[in-house]
Amino acid sequence: MNVEQLLNAMTPEVYERLNYAIETGRWLDGTPITKEQRDSCMQAVMLYQSKHNHEAQHMSVAAGGEVAFKSKAELKKQFSDNEADILRVKVED
Repeated sequence: MNVEQLLNAMTPEVYERLNYAIETGRWLDGTPITKEQRDSCMQAVMLYQSKHNHEAQHMSVAAGGEVAFKSKAELKKQFSDNEADILRVKVED
């Protein structure tokens, strides 16, 4: 399978499953992934991001294959813009 075939076959659901496996070191059923599987998953995720990631996060692969970096100021602004979405709970002793 060539790169274009792989990208055309990958759905957003497959991307999310591969990303989960990379982040947790386990498949959805709890089975650990091997180093070789992790490496292959990471390559597939990066390829998928290079084609579909139009809102790249800090240090991710953006659409077009470029690695996207956000400065500390950009990240602070992004998080402060979304601060209204955060539910704050006061815990009393």
